[in-house]
Amino acid sequence: MPVLTLKIDVDTYRGTREGALNLVRLLQKHQANATFLYSLGPDHTGWALRRALRPGFFQKVSRTSVVEHYGIKTLMYGVLLPGPDIGKTCAQQMRAAQSAGFECGIHTWDHVLWQDNVRKRDAAWTQKQLQRSFDRFRDVFGEAPKTHGAAGWQMNEHAFAQLDAFGFAYASDGRCMLTERGELADRNAGPHRLRAFGKTLSCIQLPTTLPTLDELLGRTIDGVVIDESNIARTILDLTASPRDHVFTLHAELEGQKLAPIFEQLLEGWKAQGYDLVSMADYYEKVKDASLPSCPVTWGELPGRSGALIVQPPASRQ
Repeated sequence: MPVLTLKIDVDTYRGTREGALNLVRLLQKHQANATFLYSLGPDHTGWALRRALRPGFFQKVSRTSVVEHYGIKTLMYGVLLPGPDIGKTCAQQMRAAQSAGFECGIHTWDHVLWQDNVRKRDAAWTQKQLQRSFDRFRDVFGEAPKTHGAAGWQMNEHAFAQLDAFGFAYASDGRCMLTERGELADRNAGPHRLRAFGKTLSCIQLPTTLPTLDELLGRTIDGVVIDESNIARTILDLTASPRDHVFTLHAELEGQKLAPIFEQLLEGWKAQGYDLVSMADYYEKVKDASLPSCPVTWGELPGRSGALIVQPPASRQ
């Protein structure tokens, strides 16, 4: 049976208090498993406004109604309002997902700080951010974390090496390259190991294989504008041919205004014969397979501004 791994990025204070708990209830309703990846330090979402000069930023903002989905208060954190410490103020909400039986892991310490800086930072800065996340996770959940999913799919070689140092067996920090239609550019893309500093790392990467909702909403594909009435069908068309997939969703989107769309996806994937699983479940399926070794590679994806970690085509591995 093909598996569809549900990887939930929880970026913000509001997403932790509201969206993630909504997703817990929705997943339980449909008997689906998933992994929740938490931002564990301050919410400085407002700092993201500094990306205004990045090519494609305004296009994405206008397509995805950022204010509507995130709320004006969240967009002021770190600008006009102090950023709340998510791990200190939302520990109870985080543990609720754990108590409900869902795997929990690290997303980041400070989402915007990591996403906007990690690519060019050194080992000391990178290790400090990851260690803060690791220590806060242990404080919140009473156990050491076992996995990681990078904020904004942004990493550097020091970060990948640190995941090995933590002893993480698997993570989901990157993406597979996609066509303009959202199809996999390389049908063989999927689980792999990375090479950093000339060494093949132990940690298995489980890259996201599908476009996210915010990458599709508002775009025109094959002459059709993708909106809330047809986006679920668009993604279900991409999963019609059975193969393993990883889908990244966000507590701030699918856990709130876009929850009805996510419910359509859950129903559709079950009808297509998928087993809806966590990252830990997927790792158990692939851990003994012969996996390719890939260099750390950056690339751009349709509907998303800026470069991010991607799995290179087989010819470049």
